[in-house]
Amino acid sequence: MVVLLLILLGILVLFGVGFAVHVLWWVAVAALVLWLLGFLVRGASGSGRGRRHRR
Repeated sequence: MVVLLLILLGILVLFGVGFAVHVLWWVAVAALVLWLLGFLVRGASGSGRGRRHRR
């Protein structure tokens, strides 16, 4: 009986880890998309007019 409970507990832990990793992948993809959008928007709006140091 104890062995069965340990096996079920192991399955639950592995399921939880798999779910967390899956969610983290989606968070990483969303962060990458937002970064790329910010990079493209900043690059398009800057177009030569950036932070230039005047002496």
